[in-house]
Amino acid sequence: MRVPFAFLLAAATTLVISLCDRGHAQDALAKPQRLLLLYQKPDGHPPTTHEYLQGLTRLQTLLRETPKLDVRLVPADEPWTDGPELLDGADGCVLFLSEGAKWVSADPARLAALQRFAERRGGLVCLHWGMGTKSAEPIAAYVKLFGGCHGGPDRKYKVAEMELRQTSSPHPITRGVTAVTVNEEFYYALKWADPKPTPLMEAVIEGEAYAVSWAWNRPDGGRSFGFSGLHFHANWDRPEYRRLVTQGVLWTLGREIPAEGIAIGEREN
Repeated sequence: MRVPFAFLLAAATTLVISLCDRGHAQDALAKPQRLLLLYQKPDGHPPTTHEYLQGLTRLQTLLRETPKLDVRLVPADEPWTDGPELLDGADGCVLFLSEGAKWVSADPARLAALQRFAERRGGLVCLHWGMGTKSAEPIAAYVKLFGGCHGGPDRKYKVAEMELRQTSSPHPITRGVTAVTVNEEFYYALKWADPKPTPLMEAVIEGEAYAVSWAWNRPDGGRSFGFSGLHFHANWDRPEYRRLVTQGVLWTLGREIPAEGIAIGEREN
């Protein structure tokens, strides 16, 4: 019996994609990886909001038992002169700090180091104000690295009790992440890279759904993840949040995500 050519082509394409993903994961585990969790001092927001160090300390706990992963909390207040050298020795980077898109371009040496980092397929993650800039100038450089940005004088945000739910795009990062109603400040109507990242989670704001989390297979072959929530530190207590962020970080590092999602409770004991 002759097998249709279209069937053979589709099967071959699926196999190639699977092998590429598996190769990415195997490359990631060939040697220990170093992950930088970049935070800053309080930025003037009220206590219990924008708690950068406390939030990333929770994330470090969630990641501490991950095999072959060296997770380091790194202060990134200005002038951060040792930053380019630290980035050159890292495999992953999480930005949870003040006006992160502006911070990325504030020092030409820092921007160049992040661009080198991306070119060698480093994993990039941004959380809440770590994707922000009040001015429009830093947006273009930032989205080429992270995929999305809350930037410019027309940026939009909303503080309210809202539903956070998965989009219709299945993805390893959202495995085991259920819908939740949460009091949050979400950034929305974000600025996007081209090609546009895959939307992962959406918030219903004034009756309309907006993407507030994304995954991006960058053109350089690396991966980026972003989540615009986590204004309130208390939301780290939500298992949906902890699973989403932890799996987002691991995905950017090329790690496998279990079909049912990671076991959050076991990672915190």
